Amino acid sequence: MSGHILVLGAGAWGTALALHAARTGARVQVWARTACPLPSGAMPKLPDFPLPASVHVSSTPPVGSFDCALVAIPTQHLATVLPLVPQGVPTILCCKGIERGTLAFPLDILARIRPDLAGAVLSGPNFASEVARGLPAAAVIAAGDRARAAMLADRLATPTFRLYASHDCAGVQLGGAAKNVMAVAAGITIGAGLGENARAALITRGLAEMTRLALALGAQAATLAGLSGLGDLLLTCTGNASRNYQMGLALGRGTATQDAMAALPGVAEGVTTAEALLTLARQHGVDAPITECIAAFLEGRLTLAQAQARLLARPLKSEIDPAKVP
Repeated sequence: MSGHILVLGAGAWGTALALHAARTGARVQVWARTACPLPSGAMPKLPDFPLPASVHVSSTPPVGSFDCALVAIPTQHLATVLPLVPQGVPTILCCKGIERGTLAFPLDILARIRPDLAGAVLSGPNFASEVARGLPAAAVIAAGDRARAAMLADRLATPTFRLYASHDCAGVQLGGAAKNVMAVAAGITIGAGLGENARAALITRGLAEMTRLALALGAQAATLAGLSGLGDLLLTCTGNASRNYQMGLALGRGTATQDAMAALPGVAEGVTTAEALLTLARQHGVDAPITECIAAFLEGRLTLAQAQARLLARPLKSEIDPAKVP
């Protein structure tokens, strides 16, 4: 399928998405703050993957007609980049997180900054390097308009990248944001030597915590059991390529937060999302003990031993609330 696709952001994820977009048969325009391809033709964050001739990288504001725009910018910086999207271009936000201060999800930021654009969000269990290689993967594209979600999923799917359409924007965005916090917690668990049993328990209870908040936001429980919930949670809490998991590993081994962040090759969104996620949970009266402990630990208000003791000292109860069983 031919066409013209815009990618904003040339980090690892933006580069991987540009390579994927080229596989759809489209010409691809990549906007980067600094257009600096390596001599091999690859981008610095994914140096083993030279860009094909159909992908052009530039640091000048994009102009022209595009079938869609893929915005691969960290959530905390999304508002500064959205003005670059040309008018009328369907825009897919490929970031996960909650904006600090406003507690806005990516689609909320789009509505605030560019209400003229038809928006969607892409989320799922995807490591950039594997998408760049063209390995089999799946993700979800969510939009409030079912037809738009289906159209964009059809436009961007390839034989190796399966895309599912969804209209549950709240669930898809919450899953993408919350799983990063849980991944930091999972990394801390392994880094501190607490064992695989503890990590499995944390992932399971983390999913329950995410689902409670998602339901409070009006999302569907099935979304949290899908690719953008459980799928992304499993990958991010167990895969060594996860920056959030690596951040947690370093913290569990005793590295200071700032030093651990500086050592990462990119942004660990879970660190910047934890406090915002906790505030959101409190606003909706949702019990979020894991998020609460991680936020306190990251801010130095709890030690690892205190966080562990607090979670293990919680009252014993039924795993499933009988009142909520259909």
